[in-house]
Amino acid sequence: MRQVPGYPLWVGHVGDLRDLRAVCSAGIAAVVDLALKEAPAVVPRDLVYCRFPLLDGSGNAPWVLRAAVQAVASLLQAGVPALVFCGAGMSRSVCVAAAAIARVRGCPLAEALQLVARAGPADVSPGFLAELKAAED
Repeated sequence: MRQVPGYPLWVGHVGDLRDLRAVCSAGIAAVVDLALKEAPAVVPRDLVYCRFPLLDGSGNAPWVLRAAVQAVASLLQAGVPALVFCGAGMSRSVCVAAAAIARVRGCPLAEALQLVARAGPADVSPGFLAELKAAED
């Protein structure tokens, strides 16, 4: 789990929720789960939990992609500390976090993607990124 510099936004992987103490210690109030192949997380009652099951590649419904980005953008706009995670924490979570930042800042997705990728490892699926771009246009 790594924080995106300048934002109350963390990017991580499904294993990060196994250490809820670290999540809560970071002040995270909401988690956005993008992991399709993982079971839904079990979180404490006071932690907001949003789940958008996405494939790491092509084949995602545009409305689900837009809903995931909108959820993260809304959390950012409200200043809510949030964790966005997927299976490995290097593609879907990175891309959705970047798209939310791009939407909030009004900057190009590529610029926001570089910002998020600087926070830690990234291995973006070209198919997923192309679908996300198409859904956002």
